[in-house]
Amino acid sequence: MNDHLKHFIVCALITLGASGAAQARDSDEDRKPCSDATLHGLYVFTASGFNIVGGAAQPKAIVELIRFNGDGSLTVPASTVSINGVITRSPPDGPGSYEVGADCTGSLVFGPPGPTPQGPTYDLFVGFKGSEINMIQTGPGAPVFQGTAERQSR
Repeated sequence: MNDHLKHFIVCALITLGASGAAQARDSDEDRKPCSDATLHGLYVFTASGFNIVGGAAQPKAIVELIRFNGDGSLTVPASTVSINGVITRSPPDGPGSYEVGADCTGSLVFGPPGPTPQGPTYDLFVGFKGSEINMIQTGPGAPVFQGTAERQSR
């Protein structure tokens, strides 16, 4: 075997070994449990569904910014909601809170903190390293409403 071929084979093996180590390191990092700190930064939440009023479905959609603080608290800098075509905008910096368990599921409530939820409640399903959150509204009499929040910045 000539020296160039030996050199090529050695370089190829080193490259494959290094990429395998990098993949293993990424895989180990992906398996870290989630926590409140997983959600940190500004997210854009978009959702659609229906409110049920008197047995009739009314279309509902929302686009809002949610700032997760990494400690279980959040604020909503801006929000626009359409319910059956009627548009409303929320005042900026509305409060809320959330919890994320090690299994990357959790809950969120909009409104001031307190012993009982003050506003809409959601179940959370946190995606890859907190970059995406799937949310569905819950609670008694909750509408059929679900959407996704995507991280825009930390």
